[in-house]
Amino acid sequence: MQDVRLLNKPGQAGWYLALAVALIVAPFVLGNYWLSQLNFVLIYSIAGLGLMLLSGFTGLLSLGHAAFLGVGAYTQAVLVGAGVPFPLAILCAAALSAAVGAVVGLPALRVKGIYLAIATLAFGLIVEEVFARWESVTGGNGGLLVPSLELAGVKLGATDRFYWVALICCAIVTLAVLNFLRSPTGRAFVAIRDSEISAQSMGINLALYKTVSFALSAAIVGIAGALYAHQLRYLSPEQFGITQSIDLLMLVVVGGLGAVQGAYIGAVFLIAAPQLISLGKDYLPGFVAEAPGLQLVVFGLVLILVVMFEPQGLYGRWIRIRTYFELFPIYRKGLMRRQRSFQKSERLH
Repeated sequence: MQDVRLLNKPGQAGWYLALAVALIVAPFVLGNYWLSQLNFVLIYSIAGLGLMLLSGFTGLLSLGHAAFLGVGAYTQAVLVGAGVPFPLAILCAAALSAAVGAVVGLPALRVKGIYLAIATLAFGLIVEEVFARWESVTGGNGGLLVPSLELAGVKLGATDRFYWVALICCAIVTLAVLNFLRSPTGRAFVAIRDSEISAQSMGINLALYKTVSFALSAAIVGIAGALYAHQLRYLSPEQFGITQSIDLLMLVVVGGLGAVQGAYIGAVFLIAAPQLISLGKDYLPGFVAEAPGLQLVVFGLVLILVVMFEPQGLYGRWIRIRTYFELFPIYRKGLMRRQRSFQKSERLH
């Protein structure tokens, strides 16, 4: 029964309780700027959970998830602008994103690996172009203003009020994902990731579960997109381009593929790294600090280092450190070595 418990390590409840208290106290001690950054962390955590479900737990690579973020954002903006209540609008944003995700998941039935990544990349470029050309709905390149968030007659557009909306949505999505992963469908996703041949031999319908994975992943990212629209209050097509998709992929890789906690660690990195880079410019030579694209260079180096030296991401490194202290002095090097996700028989497949 240990593998189906939400908390299967002693002391976890205390740490998560402390985190919950910190998040509840945050709006009372942080200024508007830092609270807005925390809002972005929560939103990107939700988006990271969506991509983690697809790439981390099903093993399907996507370079077009910014498109689902955009579908959710524009759907939310249009519906709220038409007077649809926020709860219904965000559900519609998730549903439409899921429908689009199911369609995009069709190529996953025939291709995988780098070919699937190319297919999703092409989809992302197509959707970005649709956002730019469909001016009657999206406003095109001129952008679209998002109405202020209002719930039950209460305006929630202020940063401190919107924080509670983002926090509640993040908590609900997290609990839903954790419980889903313990279900038979969630276990089927993991089986597909570890070995498609073995999963198929156990009677798992690969076509069905891959399509469901894409749809659920897109729905979660669509929810993040809906919140993203209210946080920014202005949408334009370039916000949902290839750069955004790469940021989302880097979020789950740096945070730690195959771990729900990795989505949050990756979101913190994605939001905090630009701040740290800006602070570090004061200590760099002028020609380096003023060079354009410094942030992209740093992000690229971090991604390369993580892939080469810590494939399990920052959360994987934390697991290693924790295991070292738990087993000291009998811990031995290589105990946590990552296993390959494919069997020898699949190399010829």
